[in-house]
Amino acid sequence: MFMNRKKMTSSRRHHLKSLVLSIAFNLLDAEAKQHVTDKESHMSENCPALDLPGSVQELQDLCKKLHQQIDKVDEERYDMEAKVAKADKEIEDLKIKVIDLKGKFKKPALKKVRMSADAMLQALLGSKHKVSMDLRANLKQVKKEVKEESVEQVGDWRKNIEDKAGMDGRKKMFESEA
Repeated sequence: MFMNRKKMTSSRRHHLKSLVLSIAFNLLDAEAKQHVTDKESHMSENCPALDLPGSVQELQDLCKKLHQQIDKVDEERYDMEAKVAKADKEIEDLKIKVIDLKGKFKKPALKKVRMSADAMLQALLGSKHKVSMDLRANLKQVKKEVKEESVEQVGDWRKNIEDKAGMDGRKKMFESEA
């Protein structure tokens, strides 16, 4: 749906706002009703109906019984709170110990160690296994040849420079490369 580029009139805007508000009000009202019905169904499922005895003595016995149950639950709650507080204190102490230990033991800077291949293998495999990794023994020795250009090929350097100067020289260079 494309909207016109024109501005919306204030009456149209007011009408749309009122529509949105009325829809929202209806949704909130429905949500509140649903909440009430959910609460009633939960109470009926989890809380049985209260059977009130007729005499005062029976009511007092019921109250005593309820107070005993409340006291028992309070004791359990207190015990749980004590356990949680103790665990929290232990956690804090351990955190402090970890921080202290991190400060005490700094990692040393690693040093570069030069080790031959034989020494590495001996460290990995142990002293029982003797493996030789002398790879250089199998290599051939090659002498490096020094390439010398003869003076005749190079010629007089002044002459070469003069030949390459100017457009003719550049043309000759291009033709000789190609």
